[in-house]
Amino acid sequence: MPLIPHYILGLIGWRMMRMIKVGCCGYPVSQAKYYETFKLVELNSTFYRYPSPRTAENWRKRAPEDFEFTVKAHQDISHKYKLKIERAAEPFEKVKQICRILKAKIILIQTPASFSIKNLEDAKKFFSGINREDFILVWETRGPSWESDEGLRSLKGILSELDVTHVTDPLRLMPTYTSRLVYFRLHGLGERMYYYQYTNDELRRIYEIVRGFEGLEMGAYVLFNNLSMFEDARRFAFFMKNGYFPLLTGEFGIESVQRILNAVRYPTTKNALIDRVGWRLIEFEDGRQVRLSKLMANISAKTYKNPEEIMSELKASLA
Repeated sequence: MPLIPHYILGLIGWRMMRMIKVGCCGYPVSQAKYYETFKLVELNSTFYRYPSPRTAENWRKRAPEDFEFTVKAHQDISHKYKLKIERAAEPFEKVKQICRILKAKIILIQTPASFSIKNLEDAKKFFSGINREDFILVWETRGPSWESDEGLRSLKGILSELDVTHVTDPLRLMPTYTSRLVYFRLHGLGERMYYYQYTNDELRRIYEIVRGFEGLEMGAYVLFNNLSMFEDARRFAFFMKNGYFPLLTGEFGIESVQRILNAVRYPTTKNALIDRVGWRLIEFEDGRQVRLSKLMANISAKTYKNPEEIMSELKASLA
């Protein structure tokens, strides 16, 4: 297949930027820096506490006029009351009040893994009986029961009937139903949720998937929710606009490891290092991207007093 010139991809990316909205789940950096980079954020703090109207007003005032908030509904609704409408209706009204102040259109409901397909009738009563007004509801289910053939069939039927978008991580599971928009939350592909950095190939694959939803009225929302979410979201947006990826850092290969190791607390062990930073990517001049855990596989299983000891062993193992 012939390569598409970068300038052509750039033109495609410019058009797609109008249909694909990219951001993070929460603020991984200062709000000032975030607003310089993105025009969308999913507020996660609303899952843990109800902000006062004044606080919500300050959030709206500090953000640019064209900045968009989506709001994650409070855990009272999904975890404490488990979508039982008799008790969840009141906290849902509190969430709507926050959304009105923020001018947010989308409310995310995320249920825990303990909320399984057996609870589907409660979900149906909630989504059909709640006073959603003109807000758009999106639902992220968790747990294996929803990913079974029976779970997916049941979800598709209920969500299409209720017009509620199914929220997924597209590299793990495609949504069974989308309404006026598709809403993706990217948690990473590692053994532990969130401990992940996406490779260029994975981000390219996400882009290919997302493009399939450009025809939706409100397009696609792509929210990163991993430890490197700010960098990954920025690289993804850069690729959409330019047709190629920026460098991970200003250095290549083993030399780029130093910066990562400098941020680790010492003394530390090999296993602790791999646990904390092994998910990070190291980029080589030939374009390869390798997990730091793979580079560390051959260093000694001992306690290290400083990053220089680790660098010395890494260089020796790769010589």
